[in-house]
Amino acid sequence: MRWPLSKEYRRRLLTSSALRSAFGTTELPSSENSTGFEQPLVSPQNCRYTPAPCKEMIAAHAAFAALQNRQNPVCFRSSRTPKVPAAQPQAAAAKTKPTTTPLNGADVLVEALVRNGGDTIFAYPGGASMPLHQALLRRSESIRTILPRHEQGGGFAAQGVSRTTNKVGLCMATSGPGATNLVTAIADAKMDSVPLIAITGQVAQKVIGTDAFQETPIVEICRAVTKHYYMITALDWSEPEDVQQALRDIPRIVKEAFYLAKSGRPGPILIDFPKNIQTAVLEGNIDWDPPMHLPSYHPERKKAAPEQIKQVVAAIKHSRRPVLYVGGGVINSDAADELTKFAKRTKIPVAMTVMGLGAFPGEDPQSLHMLGMHGTVTANYAVDEADLLLALGVRFDDRVTGKLEEFAKHGKIVHVDIDASEIHKNKEAHIPIVANVRDVLQLLNAALTDSDLPNLDEWWAKVNEWKAKFPLSYKEQQPGLIYPQAAIEELWRQTKDRDTYVAVGVGQHQMWSAQYYKFNRPKRWMSSSGLGTMGFGLPAAMGAQVAHPDSIVIDIDGDGSFLMNVQELATLHCEKLPVKVLLLNNQHLGMVVQWEDRFMAGSRAHTYLGPIDHPEALGKGDGTIGETYPNFTQLAKGFGVMASQVRDKAELPAAIAAMLAHPGPYVLDVVCPYQEHVLPMIPGGGTVRDIITE
Repeated sequence: MRWPLSKEYRRRLLTSSALRSAFGTTELPSSENSTGFEQPLVSPQNCRYTPAPCKEMIAAHAAFAALQNRQNPVCFRSSRTPKVPAAQPQAAAAKTKPTTTPLNGADVLVEALVRNGGDTIFAYPGGASMPLHQALLRRSESIRTILPRHEQGGGFAAQGVSRTTNKVGLCMATSGPGATNLVTAIADAKMDSVPLIAITGQVAQKVIGTDAFQETPIVEICRAVTKHYYMITALDWSEPEDVQQALRDIPRIVKEAFYLAKSGRPGPILIDFPKNIQTAVLEGNIDWDPPMHLPSYHPERKKAAPEQIKQVVAAIKHSRRPVLYVGGGVINSDAADELTKFAKRTKIPVAMTVMGLGAFPGEDPQSLHMLGMHGTVTANYAVDEADLLLALGVRFDDRVTGKLEEFAKHGKIVHVDIDASEIHKNKEAHIPIVANVRDVLQLLNAALTDSDLPNLDEWWAKVNEWKAKFPLSYKEQQPGLIYPQAAIEELWRQTKDRDTYVAVGVGQHQMWSAQYYKFNRPKRWMSSSGLGTMGFGLPAAMGAQVAHPDSIVIDIDGDGSFLMNVQELATLHCEKLPVKVLLLNNQHLGMVVQWEDRFMAGSRAHTYLGPIDHPEALGKGDGTIGETYPNFTQLAKGFGVMASQVRDKAELPAAIAAMLAHPGPYVLDVVCPYQEHVLPMIPGGGTVRDIITE
């Protein structure tokens, strides 16, 4: 890769204090020709295991990268980062606006957020982000700043906005530990293809690489878990002209970040913002709508060829046992309406992944509901016997496929995905299509004729036989107790006809919610599905409530997950967010307990959440739950949140109704038996023939 540099830029590079300190010379340790330099001088990877010069080398690399990227100053650009778009045509000429009051870099970034549609940001302040918070305060009439009680909570709350709207969620933290506290939320967004912009304060450029107070190389840390990342730097922080150029680059960087987060396969974008650029004062005018500089990123060019559409139509016409295998890509591409139209026209059964729930109405008789490890028997049997699998916006995850060699081995596979890297990655496709799922479904709906529709009467007879024989069910061994499945079903009955959004943590309650709460519309279900992050539910619900203030937002959670971000109850109270929490409390890490019971002879290894001197800690309890620990009702009330506990099944409907009727946030602590297992279950790495139903 060539990095062209003008003579003037090379002169500045040669006199850079960062390079002189790194190499002790004014001569570049790299060959040069008429077009520039063949290789970067150093990279953080190369010097990672060389402690002595590493700080200086990183500083030199930052200086060199900033210089090289004069038109696109992104430091430490990753080869994993998707290649990035060409300048897009501008709808309006925009643009420059004289500044009536002095703006600093923080003001410029906040203004750019607002101009690109940002109206809410979850931000926790610190030393390296204080100028940004002051700028947010000055623009508070245009962008709402919500203070989470932990940066991870803010990151998940931003996801709650992204997952339930067509907006890009925004979160912000200071440098060092504040930035690293965002990493899990960023990785979670990457796994589930959630658009997100995470902004981190950074120490001033002159001390980067010196182990300054609260300095971490967050760009390096997040390299593999972001779709793209930026570090806003001046070519030479001591040169006023270069600092002004860095300030004028901010609107472009923010514009690109919004575009990258939403386009193609969505994902998280990191913007790392050194404090010296935040506080630098802009001189003169600034272009608020500059052209983007993304020369090799063209998601809009990914289209299905007419021949591919004809192949799919022919495959449908000749199939006798087709199944639609639908994932989160259908929801991300706003293709639910086209999917429903296609499914109803062809009468093909629809199975959904955890990420795909809501893409097709869950109550529709054509729905096979969820497939995979804890999916329905019908969905798994149908996929196993299908002669045509239409895989739309999915990635053939191991929790869906089990043993890959045995998954859907009897039929032809059509795989449609916007991300070319997913095609053939886990499962070979016979008809691979790299394109937007919505575009493909529109083309299929237009191309299908009545003569292309297969006769599926025999197939539906078999599918309906499975449905009747293997319905989702559970046994209430002790009728007076509240079984978690029953609690979720009752919640669904009371909310299904209302505008309801549901978030979950991770564990048994997550899978029971996916099974027993039927979603009829997309973007109503929030689940950390790829990364499986405990503590996701409460802050995600918090973000969804901000985005939908007039809707019911519920966090269905387990006691283990709930505790991981319980501090966000303070945010609910202080920001007046009426999130409801249905807490399924069994005093255990239920999913791990289930695996202990199934595969480890019931040996309890640190899965009881109560005091260690209780017999349950060793798996020797009698099955009853006495006084719960912690006391969630007292804990919630300490945060100013209304709470109650219910243990008797007869009292459950009234307790849920009271929770839903309460005008503010509410925690309903539902005590459940810990012996319950999520069924059906296909053991990890197993096949549909290994399915456990009781």
